[in-house]
Amino acid sequence: MALNHRYDFVLLFDVKDGNPNGDPDAGNLPRTDAETGHGLVTDVCIKRKVRNYVGLVKEEKPPYEIYVKEKAILNKQHERAYIGIGAEDMLKGDDKKRKGGDKVEEAKLWMCKNFFDIRTFGAVMSTGVNCGQVRGPVQLTFARSVQPIIALEHSITRMAVATEAEAEKQGGDNRTMGRKHTIPYGLYRAHGFVSAHLADQTGFSEDDLALIFEALGSMLEHDRSAARGEMSTRGLYVFEHESKLGNAHAHALFDRLTVAPKDAEQVARSFNAYSVNFDSKPLAIGESMPAAKGVTLMRKA
Repeated sequence: MALNHRYDFVLLFDVKDGNPNGDPDAGNLPRTDAETGHGLVTDVCIKRKVRNYVGLVKEEKPPYEIYVKEKAILNKQHERAYIGIGAEDMLKGDDKKRKGGDKVEEAKLWMCKNFFDIRTFGAVMSTGVNCGQVRGPVQLTFARSVQPIIALEHSITRMAVATEAEAEKQGGDNRTMGRKHTIPYGLYRAHGFVSAHLADQTGFSEDDLALIFEALGSMLEHDRSAARGEMSTRGLYVFEHESKLGNAHAHALFDRLTVAPKDAEQVARSFNAYSVNFDSKPLAIGESMPAAKGVTLMRKA
């Protein structure tokens, strides 16, 4: 079923004694805003977890295949589209044919139909075999921590070495020293947007929307690692508009939902140290309420 409403949402998640999104250009330190000290998690990182969850629960079968995944060769997926629409001849011959000709739009629709992340987040598919470009109806911002974070660096020891040469050098002690970066605790907030008009163009449906909300609520339960042992979704607050165009500005809705420490003097080490309020009133679990004329606030997680 096609979308008939615009949606905006706020996602809250936290991390305890872990690294939610290391920066490879900074020795895998947790990402931070250099001016304020607030922690950052990129939209790409969040989308990766959504893709992994959908691939897990839907077994990556059409129409829930995943386009951007580990070890994927994207141009091979483009070729599948032309085979799928019966235009194999476009894969042969000169460069002009490989640009897709009048079959690009049909190939793009085939990709949207079969790949969940393309019809959701969009994709640039004009490399190699041309399947066009898709602007996705679901967009996410970077997540930013509610308060500044403190990045800690830990020395760690492995009771093994990689080579015989290392063992000989250590005289059989066989130890490898390393470093690990964590933050003691951080509560992060990201904003998301769902466009019904762009959903019409990609085929993004009500079922896909329900799956996105399910993924945002459960994705961290299936993303455990040594660096992310205790990451959890703490809240998903969805604003549903009555119309496809929308009934209020997203920023005006977001500003009314506040997350703040209960005690500014206390060092936060759990979600219980914060309060989540709408119009300065605490939100009850499962509560839905009018947020503005034509907009309803629904708590999803």
